[in-house]
Order: sequence, then C-alpha cells, then structure tokens
Amino acid sequence: MHANLTALQFDMRAPDFATPANDLYPAALEMAQFADEIGIDRIGLMEHHGSEDGYLPAPFVMGGAVAARTKRVRITLNAVILPLHDPVKVAEQIAVLDLISGGRLEVVLAAGYVPSEFARFKVALRDRAKLMDQGFDIIVRALKGERFETDGREVFVRPLPIQRPEDILLGGGGVAASAKRAAKYGIGFSPLHPQLNDLYREECIRHGREPGKVYGSGLPLNIHVAEDPEAAWATIWRHFAHMASSYAKWAEEEGTATNSPFAGMDSIEKIRSSGLFVVWTPEQVLERAPALIANNKALGFMPLIGGMSPEVGWKSLRLVADRVMPYLGEARDEARKLASA
Repeated sequence: MHANLTALQFDMRAPDFATPANDLYPAALEMAQFADEIGIDRIGLMEHHGSEDGYLPAPFVMGGAVAARTKRVRITLNAVILPLHDPVKVAEQIAVLDLISGGRLEVVLAAGYVPSEFARFKVALRDRAKLMDQGFDIIVRALKGERFETDGREVFVRPLPIQRPEDILLGGGGVAASAKRAAKYGIGFSPLHPQLNDLYREECIRHGREPGKVYGSGLPLNIHVAEDPEAAWATIWRHFAHMASSYAKWAEEEGTATNSPFAGMDSIEKIRSSGLFVVWTPEQVLERAPALIANNKALGFMPLIGGMSPEVGWKSLRLVADRVMPYLGEARDEARKLASA
C-alpha cells in the first residue's frame, strides 16, 4: 500500500484578480517536481469544464506533464467526471498515462453535479447513475485486458497499464450509491463524507471482496504554511474566498446551496471560522498531523489555490520541505497510537 500522508493539489483556477494561467501552469509543474524531490506522496489534479476562472478541464494532459517532471510521487486525478466522457477513451488515457508515469497513476471516477457542465456536453444529468454503472463496467473490464461487446460496439483497449485496474481506480462521491458502486466493482473509494467509509467496507464484504484503498475526507481542505499566520491571512484570504464562492455557485446551480459548506463565505472572518482553509505554522502542522493521519486524511497543500501568487505558494512549500517533511515519521508513529487506542 502506498503512503498517503501528504498531497499537493492543483485545480489551476486563475481568476481575474489573481495570477494568469500562463504563469500558473509552469509554476505548477515546477512545484510538482519539487514535491517529488521532497517526498510528497501524491499530486492531485482536478477536473471541471466551462469555468470562467479556467478550472483545469484536461487532467490527463496535465497528468502527463506532471509524470514527465517527476519520478516517484503518485499522480491522482481527483476526480474525472465520468458521465462527460466516453469510458473507452478514459480507459485508453488511463493506460497510456500509467505507462508514462511508470505505474504511478490513480484515478477517482465521480458522477459530477453541475447542470451547466452536463448541458455543454449534451449529457442529461438524470442519466448520471446509468452512465456511471456502464462506465465502471467498461473501464474495469477493458483495463483487465478483456475484449468484449457492449451496447452494440466492441471494446478492446491496448496498450494495458502497468498496474492492475484495482490499484488505479477509486470511486468518488458523497452518496450511498457511490460507496456501493465502488465496492461492487472492486475498486477503492474516495468519499466526500467520512460516514460513507463503513458502508463501503460493508459492501465490499457483502461482495466477497477485500476493501480497496480509502482516501479519507474531512477538514481542512487546504493547509497553507506560514511563519506568521496572521500576516498571511491578510494577503491570501481572497484566494480562499474565491474557491469557496465558486463552489457555492455550483451548489446553487445544482439546487443544494443550503447544504453547501461553501455558502456565504464572503469575509475573512467566515473563511477562518469555517475550518475549510487553515494557515498554520510548521509547528502547528506537526502538532495536528497525527489526528489527521489517524483518520486517513492526508495533509493537503494547495500552493496555487485561487490563483495565488507562485511566490507566496513557494514560501509555503519551502516551509513544508524544511520544517514539516523531516518530522512526519514521528507524526505517523503518533497517528498509529491514536488509531489503535
């Protein structure tokens, strides 16, 4: 099992008030290389479409670039919105990217939720569940090397990936159906809500399968590391607020605004009190790390969040490298004690 203590994540948002995309992309690749060198466990790349701030729409392309700049870090596409894609093409891209990366790929397959995205791809939102089931079946079987017919067409994917599909794929989502689907197809699970973990494990047992990898959820979403957190908050909170407001707008479009944890975060006070985004000193990161790791929650860093200046992101990353990473072994040992208590 691969380590899951630390993760660097990129969504590549470039709002008008922040760093332009042509500066963010080179910075992200430099940061990915640096993360690989300092021992970060995973680099996460996200996917959305038609976002005015340029949210990353092509995670497989970005994943190839990251793979070319790194040697050991896992590359996690979190998440690919499966109903918007032909599952055969997704399987082919998974195979090629796993080969490019030397077997370091992970892909979370999720159903999506933004109506305007589905409309742009001429996909009916009401068809999500059917498309997810069909897609999981095709992708898992194709990556196992099967040659078969489904829905009036032959499915045959070559080349095959280095890893088994069970080691690449995770189901993602925030409803019971997502946990059941991941268990049914024998893949890992990346839930939005930690209470779904037990359901996933129960369903795996019911299907006679060993549970796959589970990536924990919970707060904080992003840890920014700074020598002086108060000074840092004053300069970077707008980037956190942009991310929150963007997700809140999508939730409003979906009709779930009242349940969104991002709703109403239009001030530094609300952002800080939410717990979604934190600014900690290196010492605070290490103090809180054991509890997070014990709950299978990786320490997540988004050094370009909301189009944040690469210069500011680099300051945070270098503190992670110099004053967090060398001591994470002790935090992991403490986490084991907490988990077994």
